[in-house]
Amino acid sequence: MEQAVEPLPAQPGQRLARGVCRGLRALDFVTVEELVPTPGLRVDVMALGPKGEVWVVECKSGRADYAADRKWQGYLDWCDRFFWAVDADFPVDLLPEGTGLILADAYDAEILRMGPEVPLAPARRKVMVQKFARHAALRLQAARDPGAMVAGW
Repeated sequence: MEQAVEPLPAQPGQRLARGVCRGLRALDFVTVEELVPTPGLRVDVMALGPKGEVWVVECKSGRADYAADRKWQGYLDWCDRFFWAVDADFPVDLLPEGTGLILADAYDAEILRMGPEVPLAPARRKVMVQKFARHAALRLQAARDPGAMVAGW
């Protein structure tokens, strides 16, 4: 029996995000992509760990993509740990010290450097877990019943 060929996401950052999500799932984290923690910010990947850990991962496909990111420090207030995810060709010396580093491709990821843990305040954690849950539920509902999302039910 032949296996179906999985289509790869079109954009390099989306391919990195897919590998990150797969790699974090192997560590018992669940993930959502493109979550908005607060107006004006959109994280590439937010991960929720088995003990309630909240991690943010920003996927950077190259030097220009990294140089254009002026918002990443705003993500630090919305997670316990922050990571960059890059491919093997990325010049990692550009990335700031004191941040996590994940090496990824479209199929998997490996944490090379753990970001420092700065625990969220309990009220902020509750907000983030609720945002995560709603985002995941809306994505699932849209996938299962696209018409309901258009109708606004």
